[in-house]
Amino acid sequence: MLKRILSALLMSAAVAMPGAHAAPPERELKIGFVPGPYIDEFKLGVQPELEKKGYKLRLYEFSTGLEANSAVFKGDIDANVMQHTVFLDSYNERNKTDLVGIVQVPTPPMGLYSKKHKDLKNLKKGFTVAVPNDPVNLQRALWILQRLGWIRIRENKPVDVTELDVVENKVGLKLVLLENAQGPRALDDADFAAIQGNFAIFAKLKLSEAFILEDMKPPYINVVAVKKTRQADTYARDIVEAYRSENFQKAIRGDRFYDGFTLPDYFAVGKGITVGKSN
Repeated sequence: MLKRILSALLMSAAVAMPGAHAAPPERELKIGFVPGPYIDEFKLGVQPELEKKGYKLRLYEFSTGLEANSAVFKGDIDANVMQHTVFLDSYNERNKTDLVGIVQVPTPPMGLYSKKHKDLKNLKKGFTVAVPNDPVNLQRALWILQRLGWIRIRENKPVDVTELDVVENKVGLKLVLLENAQGPRALDDADFAAIQGNFAIFAKLKLSEAFILEDMKPPYINVVAVKKTRQADTYARDIVEAYRSENFQKAIRGDRFYDGFTLPDYFAVGKGITVGKSN
């Protein structure tokens, strides 16, 4: 009798104890996005990796990056994917927050688009160019116009660039400053618009349709952002691992939708490798 009781207890303990091949416990993870391609690339190659680890994903779309950052800081969501490091640092400084980027993600560069012009020849003086009105992205737009030889901007102004920093306007263009997300709509009225990549994608514009794409540097490649106090948490490390996984990289490289995107360093040796432009 005693042997049977001991045997039954051992069997119960074996059932209760998770084995090496037991399914991981389900954990809820809340991730925020703004309109653009980041939620789709997350679903394509990151979400499956996290689900393998036992996470239940809840994805939220916010109208603006300010809302998405506020949600992370307040703890309403665990992370967001929608901004580059320069914007993030600026947000932290102005709002006294402590968000940090933990991994870069494939990012479409800003480009110059038009519905009214087929080329850049024979432009009449006074043609209009819509540009973002926030200093960080305005600077990116002005760099594009400078690369075209249309303007020259003041040197040694890393932040808080304004239209007043245009020190030479070689073609007599007029800048029209708009909220960043309004860039695609401006194409109906302005001659050209410098449009941030995620808003261009959301508006069904192809990167290949841009007259010129910015020479995107790492500080302007978007990141996954979390609270600084949580960057070492298991979920944050798992997100990083999922983005860096071979399956995610294969998914991005195998989808022509991402042609023209600038890829993070972990996709290849070297920096800023761009899909569709490496061959």
